Amino acid sequence: MKISGDHPIIAIVGRTNVGKSTLFNRIVEKNQALVSDIENTTRDSNQAVGYWSNHNFTVVDTAGIIDVKYLSDKKLLNNPLNSIDLKTQKQVVTFFKKAAVIIFMVDNKAGIMPADRDMAKFFQKRKELKERLILVVNKVDNHRQKNEAAIFNKLGLGEPVYISAASGSATGDLLDIIVSRLPEDKEAQKPKWEGYTEEDDDSEGPQDENRPINVCIIGKPNVGKSSLLNSILGYERVIVSDIPHTTREPQKTEIIYKDKVINVIDTAGISKHGHKAERLEKYGIMKSLATLKHADIALLMLDISQDITHQDAKIIEEITDVRKSFIILANKWDLIPDRNVKKWTADIYKKLPFVTWAPIHFLSAKTGAKVDKIFDLVLAIAEARKVKLSDSQLDKFLKRIVKIHKPAKGKGIGHPHIYRITQAKVNPPRFEVRIGSHDDLHFSYARFIENQLRAQFNIVGTPIGIRIVKNIKTHSMSEERSAEVQKA
Repeated sequence: MKISGDHPIIAIVGRTNVGKSTLFNRIVEKNQALVSDIENTTRDSNQAVGYWSNHNFTVVDTAGIIDVKYLSDKKLLNNPLNSIDLKTQKQVVTFFKKAAVIIFMVDNKAGIMPADRDMAKFFQKRKELKERLILVVNKVDNHRQKNEAAIFNKLGLGEPVYISAASGSATGDLLDIIVSRLPEDKEAQKPKWEGYTEEDDDSEGPQDENRPINVCIIGKPNVGKSSLLNSILGYERVIVSDIPHTTREPQKTEIIYKDKVINVIDTAGISKHGHKAERLEKYGIMKSLATLKHADIALLMLDISQDITHQDAKIIEEITDVRKSFIILANKWDLIPDRNVKKWTADIYKKLPFVTWAPIHFLSAKTGAKVDKIFDLVLAIAEARKVKLSDSQLDKFLKRIVKIHKPAKGKGIGHPHIYRITQAKVNPPRFEVRIGSHDDLHFSYARFIENQLRAQFNIVGTPIGIRIVKNIKTHSMSEERSAEVQKA
């Protein structure tokens, strides 16, 4: 498995609340980063692929710089910051080192702040950073404001670029400057699939084989979602903390596993007190649920060292309501003394009997134990979502199951007659069961059909839709054919 990240990195840096996330969203052409007027909204580093003038690049929206003195490696080792702030500042330093272009963003309406001067001095002392730096003055909406913004020349970082990230004014000029500093990219093309946007969600229609598999990590706060992503990637891509709601917005990382592109999205924890949560936490929960809607597969994380709660069941309900495939990840397996997989699997299914079709995978995100096996399951489920059965396959299937178990009646006296089973849709698969116009099929038999479809065609970890349709016509050729099938 490798991270898909051959593109040069564009890092957006600056103090808090200058508009970094707004510019990030503008460049990548979607509302991925959470935007707010509350300071320190961005904790994790948002990443997405951008495209401009035949160049692909990775844009990184970093957390606001708290104090320039913490950008020194020595200061980071001995500092008074809390654990979350410390990790955000470490991330900023990491992206300074990796970036091909650094966008140092300041706020025209606020003017030159002491923190801006300190950061300018920091860059002036470091030639290797200054050479890659573009000074960007945000919130410049007209010519008069541009004249006023000339004061930022005093920072000594070259001629500023004046933009309005909110309106998009001059962001194209900024992108021209950025790509002029990047090497030629002959293979560049605008990404066809951008992850979890609504426009890309086409689960009912034809599927491009090259389309990435969108995987959403979801669960209650503090069950280990961010630790899992960090373990998958092998480095601290997102901030891990035992403080609830550390992750406030979806974090997407593209990886390649067995030649398949997979977008892994970490989300904010979904709390049962979401309606009472702080404004940012509430927004984070809303974005988590929106991300779920545009995912293909959900990785539902449970803390196996704790009892399964009503809130876990409610999250599963959210997953099944939007017909997503999912895997139950029983995390913190290392904390369990009696690691009897069969016993624990039975216990989980006993508490969650309505999703026994979802595979359970036991792991430790903290130690990395069994994390590498997750993506084999992901690929198997992705194939199951796309299963397409021919009419002849389903005719043989129907012939077999009615011999095993005669169709059970709902209302009425006689047993219902199933004329035919056909597949209506894929991704996830949905089927129509056609019965007589006066028949009534018991709901338990529909479940029996579903279970038999899973067993015979290996439809693992994905919901199956069964729709009962009554025949309007009588004595049709299809009825006669079906009758012959069931009598055989």
